[in-house]
Amino acid sequence: MAIFQKSIIILCMALLTACAGTSNTKPEPTSAKNTTTKQPNGSSKGGGYYLDDGPGDNTGIDFDSIPDAQLKTEKPLVSSNKPYQALGQKYVPMTSYVPYTKRGIASWYGKRYHGRKTSSGEVYDMYSMSAAHTTLPIPSFVKVVNPANGKAVVVRVNDRGPFKSDRLIDLSYAAAHKLGLVANGSGMVEVTAIDTSPEALKNTANITVAKAELTNINPTPTLDQSNNITDNTLSSTPAVSNEARSTSYYVQAGAFKNEANGELLQKKILDLDLAGDAAVTNVYNNGLHRVRLGPFANKKEADIHANKVRNQLNISAIVTNQ
Repeated sequence: MAIFQKSIIILCMALLTACAGTSNTKPEPTSAKNTTTKQPNGSSKGGGYYLDDGPGDNTGIDFDSIPDAQLKTEKPLVSSNKPYQALGQKYVPMTSYVPYTKRGIASWYGKRYHGRKTSSGEVYDMYSMSAAHTTLPIPSFVKVVNPANGKAVVVRVNDRGPFKSDRLIDLSYAAAHKLGLVANGSGMVEVTAIDTSPEALKNTANITVAKAELTNINPTPTLDQSNNITDNTLSSTPAVSNEARSTSYYVQAGAFKNEANGELLQKKILDLDLAGDAAVTNVYNNGLHRVRLGPFANKKEADIHANKVRNQLNISAIVTNQ
């Protein structure tokens, strides 16, 4: 009998041990956990990236070459601009452009959310120029300035957050990198909303053209043998062709200082037929060799080929319109 009782006790203990090791409890949501963050050097400090978040594999990317978000008129999304609640706090998003300038702490988010859907329904790309804000319209555009070094970027707001009371904006990894905020994880910035109504963009374009005209005028015109001003000195602004007005999209697969690296990537893309009918060029500009696919007629087509490059070569392809 004693042996039988002992066997029962051992069996019960084994069952309890097995149950303890197979808990079905879901992990606590990120927003509710301890927000002590990890820095790239391994130390702990507020304002860095969270737990398994981080910069990812960005080998070969020249972040300074990533263009700012291209300003355009977009209609705010009804579903993304409804009042909502997060962490017990209520937020009422703006539904149209309102003059807005504010200083506060910017943080950034990277590989943990790369490839996931944003509040706008778009897929988050940590190498694009985007941002998350609690109340600015989705989508909308803002200029973000780092007063510590004077660097500035233009980003497109397409997500909600950050929901910590001491944070103003969450930047994509690329935007934070260009502003010099990656190493510290966060930093003081000034955020200014940009009016992208058709009238505002038209005025911006007019100012840009006027500046270009002044820049192109030679203050000391060169004279030919007949003492006449050469044709290209004080020429009027050339007419813009229909082809120039249309927007073409490209996929930048990499930027290298070494031309051989660019040629190698170009060959891989061609061998795998990742560009389809589009050209694959190794363009040299500003000291860098940029491997570029395109042009593509629209952004959707460019996005398709960018995803092919990312999936096949495991690199961060960027869609640009220049």
